[in-house]
Amino acid sequence: MTNPAQFTVFENDHRVATGPLAEVALVVKWMADRPGTSPILIFDDATGRTIDLDLRGSDAEVVARLQPAPTPPAPATEPPRGRGRPKLGVVAREVTLLPRHWDWLSAQPGGASVALRKLVEEARRRNGDRDRARKARDAAYHFMSTMAGNWPGFEEASRALFASDRHRFAELIASWPPDVRDHIVKLAFNDVAG
Repeated sequence: MTNPAQFTVFENDHRVATGPLAEVALVVKWMADRPGTSPILIFDDATGRTIDLDLRGSDAEVVARLQPAPTPPAPATEPPRGRGRPKLGVVAREVTLLPRHWDWLSAQPGGASVALRKLVEEARRRNGDRDRARKARDAAYHFMSTMAGNWPGFEEASRALFASDRHRFAELIASWPPDVRDHIVKLAFNDVAG
């Protein structure tokens, strides 16, 4: 089971809330209705990018707009079957390879499709940690660019982040406001403090 998507709300450089989108949307709606509210940003923790929400109407209307659109019912008549096994989630797509690649694939037990699936699964297992680290680093960078792009040390901190120099990175952002600094570290290294 995967964790639900998390979003974080910042008012200036203070973290206000973190949680599922419906929860943070209601916090932002309440904040936006207050007089004298400072700028509020909502970040998708998976990407580090800001998102916009339509906060018009009642709380129930705001939450209802966040729900995914219902899937339309299947047509009464079956469309002509395409290639692949759609009931299993298999989708046929075009793959462009050199002739020697096709020759190798066709010589594999089970044929090209089985061999390609095995190769993809092996690559996913082998590169999973590296892919997760890259996504975390990219999310931290997007958040950092938005919140701290003009702050002292931003450029050097960015270089340390992409060089995976955690110690140097922590030194460079140590003077930044605690909520921003801690959130960058959480996104980049999946923890709370460096």
